[in-house]
Amino acid sequence: MDLIHALTQLQLTRQEAVIYLLLSTEGELTGYEVAKLSGISRSNTYTALANLVEKGAANVIEDSATRYTPVPIDEFCENKIRELQEIKTFLENNMPVRKEEAEPYITIKGQKHIINKVKNIINGAKERIYISVSGWILDAVLPDLSAAAQRGLKVVLITNPPFIQDNMIVYHSQKDLNQIRLISDTINVLTGEITDSINSTCLFSQKKNLVDLFKESMKNEIKLIEITKKKVKGCRRVCL
Repeated sequence: MDLIHALTQLQLTRQEAVIYLLLSTEGELTGYEVAKLSGISRSNTYTALANLVEKGAANVIEDSATRYTPVPIDEFCENKIRELQEIKTFLENNMPVRKEEAEPYITIKGQKHIINKVKNIINGAKERIYISVSGWILDAVLPDLSAAAQRGLKVVLITNPPFIQDNMIVYHSQKDLNQIRLISDTINVLTGEITDSINSTCLFSQKKNLVDLFKESMKNEIKLIEITKKKVKGCRRVCL
């Protein structure tokens, strides 16, 4: 992600992002100076400057010549976050209530969307989290798992050795854990494979029978890991 792309995520067009960066670098500029330095036509420059002011990214300095100055990026971002929080609160309070129906099996596609779903499940958990995962996927969600453990949640992790985390219950598996299995609060289950950014697919459900099935599966896997660990320790003692 470059600066222009990041700024477009704040609802700026590419031209507006270019001009905002120019103002941030050069300081106060007239519309004529912006057009000359940016290479953008004067008509498009003045339109973009007006939009930056309207969107809260720039302010106008009335002098002998009208100048534009950028709103500091931290202030601009905080304003956007505040607006989003207000929108979030409004939507949560006013969205229509969904009719009661059988819990569906939901397919989530795309690496980014799956990771976001995993993070949301972890951050929304109230009591316990069971997760089987390794590699870069674990690295991506480890801060969320650590935060959950610090909130007092029971966090049980199955992953490849030699990973250790003091505030979690960690079981080491020799399996290739490219797949992810996640259960939270005996309510939510997510399972699937996260590979490349496009072809990754996971299944999410709150169906009790599926949650119970995966819960039992993970319990059995943990028992098998413990049995194998005891056998290895016993073998070592005999060998010694």
